[in-house]
Amino acid sequence: MTAEDGTMKRIEEAMGLQHAGDAEGARVRFAGIWEDITPDGDPFHRCVLAHYMADLHEDPWEELAWDLRAWEAAGAVTDDRAKQHDASLAIRGFYPSLHLNLAADYQKLGDVPRARAHLSEAQHHADALNDDDYGRGIRSALQRLAVELGGS
Repeated sequence: MTAEDGTMKRIEEAMGLQHAGDAEGARVRFAGIWEDITPDGDPFHRCVLAHYMADLHEDPWEELAWDLRAWEAAGAVTDDRAKQHDASLAIRGFYPSLHLNLAADYQKLGDVPRARAHLSEAQHHADALNDDDYGRGIRSALQRLAVELGGS
């Protein structure tokens, strides 16, 4: 992260609250940042924030809305922009997780065809994942969801 990326610093602080179990505190912080960066703010910031905000909602429709925001914002992020945050990032590597989350959302909502479509997209992009704990975790989640959706 570049030193001047104050927005990413704020997002990471809210993520810290989320990881520490303070869901409400994280939700409030994310909501404030979201107001500051939308509608025309940096798509990288919007993608990351929405991706984490989705996990803070128990209502599957709200979770879906945030996951769709993350997915939509990712479409406007370039590799150069992602690398400004971390030199190892490429936006293609975001898509397995983004599509996995959308597939899980649609599964919760009983929309199996859309769940399968997003699972297929996640699987299509899985080659962008590194062979590390994160990549193995996403691949494992994809396999579990495929079984749950009937082996798609």
